[in-house]
Amino acid sequence: MKKILYHAVVIVFFCCVDNAKADRKEPLIINHKNIDITKIPQQYIKKAQRKFHISYGHTSHGNQIISGMKALAKKDKKFNYTSNPKSDKAFLWDRIPSGDLGNPNQEQWAEKTRKLLEGKGKSRNIIMWSWCGQLSRKATKVEKYLALMNSLEQQFPKVTFIYMTGHLDGNSSKSSVLLKNNEKIRKFCKNHNKVLFDFADIESFDPDGKVDYSKLSARDNCDYKKDGKRKNWAKEWIKNNPKHNFSLPEKAAHTHPLNAAMKGQAFWWMMARLAGWQGLEKNKKKKSNNKTFKIKL
Repeated sequence: MKKILYHAVVIVFFCCVDNAKADRKEPLIINHKNIDITKIPQQYIKKAQRKFHISYGHTSHGNQIISGMKALAKKDKKFNYTSNPKSDKAFLWDRIPSGDLGNPNQEQWAEKTRKLLEGKGKSRNIIMWSWCGQLSRKATKVEKYLALMNSLEQQFPKVTFIYMTGHLDGNSSKSSVLLKNNEKIRKFCKNHNKVLFDFADIESFDPDGKVDYSKLSARDNCDYKKDGKRKNWAKEWIKNNPKHNFSLPEKAAHTHPLNAAMKGQAFWWMMARLAGWQGLEKNKKKKSNNKTFKIKL
């Protein structure tokens, strides 16, 4: 087996059922295109709620997903979930283990994961970890992260690890440390059939998905720069779409509530895919490549 010398930004998930198996035949990339929960067949949401037992380690930025999930569950009971940390059957153990992928260092998350899966967390079949701002630092080694992920995947072959990118930091230059690190993660996940929750991509687009704000010096709070002025795509979109259907939390760490709502909905899209849903593209009829040509003799 080849040694993996990459590193990644991640939500780490562990699963042992359906499409969540570690031996995936194709990558599963969750990004800004996967936020419309009205397109998800309800049977897969129910299946995920019944089958998955997640453990999610994160600090403040990672809590954006939780804020979005809670707001959605409050509005629509179909997306409700159990979160009792003392119950082996709970759908989500929040902040268990504690810390994130770079806090207190770049290795403890892996040790905590191993200890959890070998001990009280044996019931967990999904573990999720997120980054804070470490991927914007030169000292953070994506290669080390990926190597640790690979080691855990080998040790727990029935577990699926879900990778995540780091949040935007306002630097859109080609020399951006964050951009390079995120691209390493994306490339690795695509080349090795991993599951990726693209945290940075989701906050790079408003719900219309027409403008890539990461190219306009976007920050994690949804600010971006245009014509020398700082603007906020989330505030602009809410103003232009007052009748939207997003379940906005009252507040979200470091960001606008719309960003958290989008991430919460993308989370459920990912759960449905891991529960067996083939997604929209697989349901579309393939168009024939055969063309009829008229030949003049």
